Amino acid sequence: MVRRALVLLTVVFWSGSARAAKLESSTEKAWNAYIAFTEARIDSELGSPDGFLLMQFLDPSERTECEREVRAGDVCVLERHTLDDEGNKIAVPYGMIHHWYGTVYVPGVSVDRVIELVQAYDKAANYYTEVEDSQLLSREGDQFDIFLRLRRTKVITVHYATVHRVDYHRRDDAHISSRSVATSIREIAKPGEPNESEKPEGDDRGFLWRLNSYWRFQETEEGTFVECESVSLSRDVPAAVRWLVKNFLDSVPKESLESTLFQIRDRLLIR
Repeated sequence: MVRRALVLLTVVFWSGSARAAKLESSTEKAWNAYIAFTEARIDSELGSPDGFLLMQFLDPSERTECEREVRAGDVCVLERHTLDDEGNKIAVPYGMIHHWYGTVYVPGVSVDRVIELVQAYDKAANYYTEVEDSQLLSREGDQFDIFLRLRRTKVITVHYATVHRVDYHRRDDAHISSRSVATSIREIAKPGEPNESEKPEGDDRGFLWRLNSYWRFQETEEGTFVECESVSLSRDVPAAVRWLVKNFLDSVPKESLESTLFQIRDRLLIR
């Protein structure tokens, strides 16, 4: 009964009050601050002599459990929160930031094979269930511009036309990192119909306004670790129902990340 009520409430909320949501400048400013602090921490870790994978910088108990899960063939997914330089949470007016970390281990596969797969952007629709269509728009060295038509489903289904800039950095033969930033996200209205159209950026139902992902790939003697931090921005929900639906809404990017990592691993293991 509780789950059914939650589903009904979510459907009513997203199909009703979320019909019109606008990305405010204060929301975007908070997002930019969150990303700046997040990227500063990532840059510090990537340049640290103490490790390369984010897993190596987790609390000891989290690290032990996460490594146990991936060694057993599972995906480890943890929620993350970036704080400001005084250790405070970053307030996001009229918005919610969803920040998830995930990692998977692919035994018997080199880092070069992993990179070959993830850079096969023209074939992404064959590999990932969320991707309906994809296209490599341009490539200059280790910088890619790609188009992805995405479909996300959680009670209701939403389609997006997105463009991403992806930059790779090979640090040595065994360590590679990348940064992907969605430079355009447009919700698709009436998908699949003759009058299908794209809504204006930041002036839609507010399911997905911003999306960054940060990847780390490390080869070992037995295989390769694949890590991703996914950070996304959506509209806020009214305070009266936030306690009831926030965790439900947070599960969408979490499940998206988990699914992507599983599909990368499974695709590599059958090749």
